[in-house]
Parts: sequence; structure tokens; C-alpha cells
Amino acid sequence: MSSSKPKAKASQPKPSAQELQQQYNRYQSELQTLASKIGELEQEAEEHNLVLSTLDEALAEEPDRKCFRLVGGVLVERTVKDVVPALKTNRDGIQKVIANLVEQYKTRDEEFENFKREYNIRPAPAS
Repeated sequence: MSSSKPKAKASQPKPSAQELQQQYNRYQSELQTLASKIGELEQEAEEHNLVLSTLDEALAEEPDRKCFRLVGGVLVERTVKDVVPALKTNRDGIQKVIANLVEQYKTRDEEFENFKREYNIRPAPAS
């Protein structure tokens, strides 16, 4: 018959130093990748803002003015009034993706900090 005593939380074997190093490097790599992607998308959003600020002036003065847009590697001719809404939609989509990536970064960074705290990991001083 089984005892009615609650079992203690099963302790997992402590990972080796090599496994800890691999996990540490994995966290660093993931954080670096996310930060790089966030920076890239922020630059793209800024380019959209720059183009939109220029086209807003043209939209106010000449909404039927020709402009060219690169779509899938093909340069297409459109009017300013056709392009501005599409650019705003793209910029808004990019900003939503950035917000999503920032949340992922914060979550992953928090996991990394917990990992370092759990295994008492401190970066070695630079020599």
C-alpha cells in the first residue's frame, strides 16, 4: 500500500557546467537576435515616417500627383492618394510587430535573469 505522505518535489539533477554554459549562450543569442530585429524594424518604421511626412505635403497640394512605389521588387506607378494609406497601414503593422518583439524580449530577458539567479551565475570580470 502506498503511504499517504505527500511526495516532495522531485529534484532534477543539477545541470553540468557545460550545459549551463550552453543555456547561457542560448539566452544571450536569442536576446541579441531579438534586439537586432527590433532595431531593424524600428529603422524601417522611421523610413516609413520620413516618406509619409514628405507625401503628406504632396497629398495636401496635389493628391493626383504621380509617385512610384517598390512592391515585391517591382517599381509601380501610383498616385499619392493611393500610396499614402498603404504606407500608413504598413507602418502601423511594423509598429505592432515591434511591440510584440519588445514583449518577447522582456519575457526572455526575465527568464534569463531568473536562470542566472537560480544557478548563481555572474559574468566574469573583464581582464
